Amino acid sequence: MTLHTRVTLRPTMLSDLDFVVGVEQDAANRPFITPWERPQHEGAIRFPDARHFVVELDAASVGFVILQGCRNPNRSVELKRIVLLSKGQGVGRECVRKLKALAFRQLGAHRFWLDVKGRNLRALQLYLSEGFVEEGRLRESVRIEGEVGADGADVFDDLIVMSLLRREFEARQTQGREPS
Repeated sequence: MTLHTRVTLRPTMLSDLDFVVGVEQDAANRPFITPWERPQHEGAIRFPDARHFVVELDAASVGFVILQGCRNPNRSVELKRIVLLSKGQGVGRECVRKLKALAFRQLGAHRFWLDVKGRNLRALQLYLSEGFVEEGRLRESVRIEGEVGADGADVFDDLIVMSLLRREFEARQTQGREPS
């Protein structure tokens, strides 16, 4: 069985929210995200413009993802959040591939975009290798919680905005770089 068939995305239920909030609070994930409160997740589950999924590996919950802009009139869908417990096993790559297919094939996206913190090098490399293009950098736009510099001042990180356009996704498909 390939990783492709072992990783699934299923709609998040309200009963999954303790798991979701716990994944966000995991020490390995905190530096790379801005955690939401439970009501924000509830809203994303209920809001028709968003899709909230639990990521499963062999039917065990290993993370979650959120898409926003699913009804955007400009057909610009955002990968708002991907948070996983499993790292280094290819689960993130498989999620990104499934989400690209969902955005372009099911939601009719013209543009699939995201932002990633500059110090999240693992995610940045993944997105680049999956065809996303850096569009810009919001310099020192997010404060790193709990970190202070040598001078006692807050420490900030960049947000890097990246996207993949439908024509780029289709070219990758033609080249055999996207699963069918």
